[in-house]
This record gives sequence, C-alpha cells and structure tokens, in this order.
Amino acid sequence: MRAPAASEFANNVDALYFALVALTVVSTVLVLALLIFLVARYQRGNNVDRSNPVDHHTGLEMAWTLPALVLGLGIFVWSAKLFGEVYQPPKNAKEIFIIGKQWMWHMQHANGIRENNELHIPVDEPVKFTMISQDVIHAFYVPEFRMQRQVQPGEYTQMWVKPTRVGKYHIYCNMYCGTQHSEMGGWVYVMSRPDYDKWVASGGVRAVSPGGIEAKRGALSLAQQGKALYEKYQCVGCHGGSNSDATRRGPSLAGIFGKSRQLVGGKVVTADDAYLRNAILYPNEFALAGWPQGMPPYKGVLSEADVLAVNAYIKTIGTKDEPDAGHPAQESIPADTDNQQFRYMYGGEQYK
Repeated sequence: MRAPAASEFANNVDALYFALVALTVVSTVLVLALLIFLVARYQRGNNVDRSNPVDHHTGLEMAWTLPALVLGLGIFVWSAKLFGEVYQPPKNAKEIFIIGKQWMWHMQHANGIRENNELHIPVDEPVKFTMISQDVIHAFYVPEFRMQRQVQPGEYTQMWVKPTRVGKYHIYCNMYCGTQHSEMGGWVYVMSRPDYDKWVASGGVRAVSPGGIEAKRGALSLAQQGKALYEKYQCVGCHGGSNSDATRRGPSLAGIFGKSRQLVGGKVVTADDAYLRNAILYPNEFALAGWPQGMPPYKGVLSEADVLAVNAYIKTIGTKDEPDAGHPAQESIPADTDNQQFRYMYGGEQYK
C-alpha cells in the first residue's frame, strides 16, 4: 500500500511517479497492440504482398524515435529538478541536527532540546536536516515524506522537508548497518504550530501515562552548550572570542562561517560545517596558512554531538547571536531518552 503523502516534496514525487506509470502503460499497450496486429496480419497462410519488403523508412523511424526522445528528456529534467530541490533548503528553514549510530537516531534541536528516535517538527514550515553518522553508513528514510538520504561517517549530508499533514510518521534506517538494523527506527511527530510551541516551551516534554517516567528538560541552547565546551577545552586561549582577540595565539574564529580560508599548501576552502568539523577533529590536516601548527586533534575527545554544539557556537562568535556564558555543569539532558527508545520498540511507556 502506498504511504500517504505528507510533504510538498511527496506530492511532487507522486506526480512524477504516476506520470511514469501512465507513460509505461500507454507505451506498453501501443507496442503490444502493434505486435498483435503485425502477427495477425503477416502470419503464415495470409494472402498479403511479400514481394517487396521495406527495410528502411526514415519518416516512420523518426515518428517513433522523436516523441520517445522528447518524453524521455522531459522526465529526466523533471526528476533532476526534484532531486536537486530536496538538497537546496530555503534560507528560512529550521535546522535540526541528526546523528545516526548503531542502532538509534539522535536528534539535536538548536534550542537545546534533544531527542532519541523521535522528532517533533511544525507543520507547513521548512525544516533542514544536517546529518552525520558516528559509526557506519545509515540511511534516514521517512516514506510519507518521500525522502531518503545516506548518513555517512565523517561527512555531513543535508536534505529538507516541508510537512503538510499533522500526524505520526515512521523513521527507518534504509541501509543495513549491523545485527540490530531492524530495530533502528523512530517516529516523526508533525504538529500544529500552537502544539509545537507548547512542546518547545515545555523543553520537549511529552505527556506520559500514569506511572511513566517524567521527561527531562534541556537547560542550554545548542550554541550555549558549544560555548561551554569551547571554554572547557580552553579554545578561547588560542582563538579568543568576540572580546579577547588581543590575547589569542591562533586565528580568530569571529565571523568565519561561510568565508574562504587558505590552508597550508595554498588550497582555499569555505568555512562551512564540514570544514569546521574537520578542523576540530583533524587540525593538522586543515592547518591554516600563516599560523603555527600546534592545535591538538580532538578526534576521540569530542563526540559528533559535541562537535555540532561547538560549530553552533563558532557560527555566533562576533555576531549579535553570540550566547551568554553557560556553565558546563548545565549541559542539557536528552529529553526522556529511555522512554523514547521504549515507545519505539514496544509502542507504550516504560514504567518504574
């Protein structure tokens, strides 16, 4: 059974699908009808003129080739346009970070709310997913959205969706990822704007049945968590912050996001999410020209979730969005992660 369409992209994909089905049926019927006619017309024993068979007819060949070519190119352009659009999120899209790991999905909202195997988003608003794997290749797939994207270790991938129907939709890992692959899934909850605002205001708390475990609330936004880590690991001592450039011993990070950076060796790269991640985990491979190479690698020290938080803070350094100082002890707690996993696996609440 075809899953109901629950996003703008799903409606476009369905239109393309039904167009392909219609073209397939029409062309099959035409070819079959012509085949039956020729078999019936020229079967052995029929009184037809076979004295001067025609083996070439330019007009006839063009008649069946050109329409098929035009239709084929039209389908290619249509499908290529859809394929490109899903990876080009609008600038006003709400960004959510997703980390795949054996065998669960970890969702990180910019406001600090964390979810495991559950994702709450508002209806009729664009949402961008920035995804990475912590171990092996996964694939984030929601049938009702008609969207799937590989989630790979060491590389950020993106896609976006504008949900159009309030409801609960299944998340699958659509790439075999190990012995418990079949258990790696979850749910997307598409909510009306008022309900979503209430959910955010509660810190991501979901109502639980009597006796259930109460959900915990995150304390800091993603950028605040990043600032706590930035200060914890003394990044400010070398790179400074918006107010401490005079004492820094390394390149300033203020306002670098989206800017060009020249590396040792002359290569020029753009300071996007992928560059920031790699420069944190593998600094010697992304050393900046004109600066000494002394930064320690943080591979194995920071998790992918930590790197996302630090990146979120770096993007704000020197801007009006730079957060106030947060204390490392206040790092936000994943919202009701035990119950989220239990709800996905068994469909109900976990009881004490």
